[in-house]
Amino acid sequence: MGWRPEISGFVSALPGLGFAEVVAESVHLDHPPRDLVALRERGVAVVPHGVRLSLGGAEPVEAGRVAHLAGCAQALGAPLVSEHVAFVRAGGVEAGHLLPVPRTRAALDVLTANIRRTRAELPVPLAVEPIAALFDWPDAEYEEGDFLTELLERTGALLLLDVANVYANARNRGEDPLALLDRLPLERVAYCHVAGGVQQGGRYHDTHTAPVLAEVLDLIAELCGRHRPPGFLLERDGRYPPAGELRAELDAIADAAGMAAVT
Repeated sequence: MGWRPEISGFVSALPGLGFAEVVAESVHLDHPPRDLVALRERGVAVVPHGVRLSLGGAEPVEAGRVAHLAGCAQALGAPLVSEHVAFVRAGGVEAGHLLPVPRTRAALDVLTANIRRTRAELPVPLAVEPIAALFDWPDAEYEEGDFLTELLERTGALLLLDVANVYANARNRGEDPLALLDRLPLERVAYCHVAGGVQQGGRYHDTHTAPVLAEVLDLIAELCGRHRPPGFLLERDGRYPPAGELRAELDAIADAAGMAAVT
């Protein structure tokens, strides 16, 4: 389950919780949230999940941001950290949002350099997550699966596969999500995200504020039929439902993956 301050009590009380994830930029290294430390002390792995490195930005990653991500890993005893195949700033301007990179050779070179710089400063492995994109840049030189496969081969990074993002991108592009799964190196998946979204204005938005769709659950089952990932994590970032509804979502994800349900 994704740890958020608003639902920290719920996450902390989950029986049989395998691992949790925290937004790295929300962690104060000198004073990590007590609930997170308590989870770690009881043997629950906690993964710092960065959102501000801008690995896909044309400028080199900032050393201070990489150092913070490394510090989070050390403070929480994390087995790995994760970030996004995206950019969030350019020319000193902060977008405040994860933006897609063009699938070109030049963009692949930039990502490769920034991921290699980041990995060199981390004490643990790095997993990178392809984002849900409302648009694609024109003149792509790669299909998404080939782009990601070459990126992982070049950098040695692991893949954080967001199943909901696979669904969102396929729906917005009018493509088959299974076609992307079949082009990815699934053996490189470190873990998977699952989240809900909504259809608005002819586009599917990966909001993290809605229930997980049945179609995404079906995609989890398809994924596990090809290669079973080490674990799935539910993301929720607002409009938190009652605990019973969150438990039901976790159970549905577990059922889709063929694992024992949370009780």
